[in-house]
Amino acid sequence: MAGLAASFGSGAMTNSINEIAQAACILVTGSDTTSGHPVIALEVKKAVRNGGKLIVANPREIELCRYAGIWLRHAPGSDVALLMGMMRVIVDEKLADVAFIGEHCENFDAFRESLRNFGLDFVEKVTDVPSAKIAEAARIYATNKPATILYAMGITQHTHGTDNVLATANLAMLTGNIGKPSTGVNPLRGQNNVQGACDLGALPNVYTGYQRVDNPDVQNKFEIAWGCSLGSSPGLTLTEMLDAAHSGQIKAIYLMGENPVLSDPDAKHVQEALSKLEFFIVQDIFLTETAELADVVLPATSFAERDGTFTNTERRIQRVRKAVEPVGNAKPDWQIICQVAGRLGANGFDFEHPSQIMDEIASLTPSYGGVSYQRLEECGLQWPCPSKDHPGTPILHVDRFVRGLGRFTPLEYKPPAELPDEEYPLILTTGRSLYHFHTGTMTRKVSGLNAIEPHGVVEINPVDASSLKIADGHKVKVVSRRGEVICKAKVTKESPPKVVFMTFHFAESAANILTNPALDPVSKIPELKVCAVRIEEVQET
Repeated sequence: MAGLAASFGSGAMTNSINEIAQAACILVTGSDTTSGHPVIALEVKKAVRNGGKLIVANPREIELCRYAGIWLRHAPGSDVALLMGMMRVIVDEKLADVAFIGEHCENFDAFRESLRNFGLDFVEKVTDVPSAKIAEAARIYATNKPATILYAMGITQHTHGTDNVLATANLAMLTGNIGKPSTGVNPLRGQNNVQGACDLGALPNVYTGYQRVDNPDVQNKFEIAWGCSLGSSPGLTLTEMLDAAHSGQIKAIYLMGENPVLSDPDAKHVQEALSKLEFFIVQDIFLTETAELADVVLPATSFAERDGTFTNTERRIQRVRKAVEPVGNAKPDWQIICQVAGRLGANGFDFEHPSQIMDEIASLTPSYGGVSYQRLEECGLQWPCPSKDHPGTPILHVDRFVRGLGRFTPLEYKPPAELPDEEYPLILTTGRSLYHFHTGTMTRKVSGLNAIEPHGVVEINPVDASSLKIADGHKVKVVSRRGEVICKAKVTKESPPKVVFMTFHFAESAANILTNPALDPVSKIPELKVCAVRIEEVQET
């Protein structure tokens, strides 16, 4: 998403969490915020109590629907049509911020022309949302300022996820809701340090601070600093690596703090790929389902056993301080990496404390240039923080966009890669529970959480349950083109007719055995949020 990164901070929140409560309007789309980001959900509820308008766009009846002035229950995978339909109304009814667009943006005419394809009759047919409701939401968002957009993986995990994100950017620019307090485009990251990992080079096409590996000047800077030769071609994403392992192109993988056997789509394919490796190393705090397949397991420390930093979803770099001594032979990740590098004969890994690593990060990363452990002692800093006297940046794109002018992107509607048919008549979408985290590596070891939510279920609407003769609590088989899982059915109106829902926390009923590995062509993110399935009752013996 190079163009998006230039305009909107590489998938980072443009604004700060504490601004949400002062928003006059909040659009929450592709996010079950109370389950996935409960602290941020409290700020959304504060905004509503303060008189703010809340628009929720979600196929499922999530808790925030109770607080919403309007709920857009659109079909999974129809986000571009929904958002472009709202923008068609805003332009047609002359609710756009013409002054902001003229001063701060480019390519508006081409974008406006693309809206011709999103008449409300078409949008209603694609999204299943009544056109009057779409128009009402558009008017609310455009006329209640400041307005902010919150989204999560319900927007990004699609084969057209890049288009979904660009649509949110178009909407914010169209109404002038960018670069000001309580506005912006604000992705809610899926784990506590996803932002930090991306910031510091855990992506195949960039070094730290989103400095591109195919930029000769950047390459030269890092070669001089590290005293080595570096390639100029972007590497592979995780999904592409697993495909390459499956085909024999990749012979070894060193995996840290990740459990793709549960978290990645088409889990059977993932297991096959890992089993074909000649050498597989896993570095983690527990023996995960993935670690069980490894040739070597390196025991790492948890957050409480080490010093370091996390960078959270609002770009805030925060100190992590060791509270307890490591268990057994476990070591902090940075120490393990340095020791392995040293055994391989590499230079430059003789760090004695993670603060020295941060000093190197600051010396090579403009957006982290003013960050040090000493400055982080009192309070976190939000990047960009380019110098030692810079206070950090709570709001991006103030006065002007980082790239200069914000670029409107014409879009077209593209359906999901896999749609229901006679053999697989239902859509499966996936998400998270409030009580478990990601693949359950930590939370499923907590007896209290297991007492609240001991196993996974498939949520099914009463209409579908009745036609399939499935009762609440019945054991069922969920089948896709990639595999099948057995779990209990939960009959609930939270899922609409023809849509079923599963969380991916439970190894015994691993939802990602079913999901589709089809990729967004730009971001290479798989379509975890939409796949076709059928449900069959299992006769208990």
